[in-house]
Formats: sequence, structure tokens, C-alpha cells
Amino acid sequence: MGFLHAGHISLLRQARAENAQVAASIFLNPTQFGPHEDLAGYPRDLDRDRALLESAGCDLLFVPGVEEMYPAGFDTFVEVGAVASPLEGERRPGHFRGVATVVLKLFGIFEPTRAYFGQKDAQQLAVIRRVVRDLDVPVQVVGCPIVREADGLALSSRNSYLDPEDRRAAVVLYRALESARAAFTAGQRRAEPLRAVMRSVLAAEPRARTVYVSVADPDSFRELSTVKGPALLLLAAWVGRARLIDNLLLGA
Repeated sequence: MGFLHAGHISLLRQARAENAQVAASIFLNPTQFGPHEDLAGYPRDLDRDRALLESAGCDLLFVPGVEEMYPAGFDTFVEVGAVASPLEGERRPGHFRGVATVVLKLFGIFEPTRAYFGQKDAQQLAVIRRVVRDLDVPVQVVGCPIVREADGLALSSRNSYLDPEDRRAAVVLYRALESARAAFTAGQRRAEPLRAVMRSVLAAEPRARTVYVSVADPDSFRELSTVKGPALLLLAAWVGRARLIDNLLLGA
């Protein structure tokens, strides 16, 4: 959606290493924002984004307008099932409908061999994989690792909303994930105590407001009662005016 950072550029560099040609799109998609979300204030700097992409080896940049992607009379949307229902889907009604629709449109426009998405938006990645699988879209979806600051904060365009105090507080998301991972490494396999660890760490930071914590199956996003195989720790929290998400994979 623009206002690129090193996480976005890591996707492009992986694509550059694995393909003869690489294209990118920048489109601030209005259909994935709710009526009280930050569409109007979302950070933008297209000139900077163009320069970053060019320096990283992008061959083609597509920057459509809203009227190009959603012309007058547009009336077709992609509805994704169970994987889109919990967590972000529950708290942001219509979000994944907008994501799935715009991504399917971009696949149709680009006709890519491979498409690269960051693991930070883990549920979004699972939704896109479900759309590709269910609708027989001939593209390989490649998930790429989360890129973090030195203190563990996952890179996000919304980090630009953080003032200095909130920026210091925001690392609590990563601390919560790491604390749950430490409990898992120490032998804890029941999911609810792992959730409780994350809640406790988040609650100890006065500048953070927990939205959710989750221990879920990494494919279906169903909540787990016991961790018997790979599991995703996921959380979301408000820090100042930034709504941040993060996740960490266990047992893989």
C-alpha cells in the first residue's frame, strides 16, 4: 500500500533473486479499510517509494487510481471463508473481502509466476493462499520472513505513527511473543497458558492496549487447545494511535 520500508524491499530482493523480471504495485486499497480506520491518514510518499523500488531492481511499477481498480458500476467481490473469520477478520469486518478482491484483480492484471508477501501479515498470507488454491489461480504464493528492528519491533508502515515514547513501548509486542516462545521451549504445550503469558506481558506496558492474543493453527487459524505441531503465536495491540500486529511460529 506504499510508504515502503526494508520489509517491503526484502520481498522485492527475494523476487529479484528468483525471477528474470520483477514488478510491484502500489495501491492504497479503500475496500480493505473500515469506516473508522486510517485510510485518509495512511502515510504516503510515492516519490520515495519509486526511488526505493528502482534502487532495489524493480522492472515495473503499477500505481493505479481508485477509479481504475473500481470503475463505476463495480459490483464483484471475493468472499473468503473460515480462515478469514477470526482475529483480524472478526475485528475488521470486510477487511479480507477487500484484500482478496484487490489481490485477485492484481493477479489478473500482472499474470505473475510468483507473488511475494510478508509473513508479518500472517492471516492475510493464509487468505491469499486460500484464494489461489480454491479459485485455481496459476501463481505460486511465496511467504517471506518478517524483518525487524534491532530491538525486535516488526517493520510496518504504521510505525511512523509512533512518537518516541510509543516507539519505545511498541517493542512489548515482540517481548510478549518471545516470552510465550520461552514458555513453549521450557515445555509448556497447553495453549491457554501461552496466551496468558502474552496477555501478562502486554498488560505490563501502560502505553499498550491489547486487541487480541492467539495460539492458532498456521493454516486454518483455528485456536488450539494444545500445541502438538506447528502453531502461530499472534497478537495485536494499540500503542498510541498505531494498531500493530505481530506473530511468531512455534514448532517448525
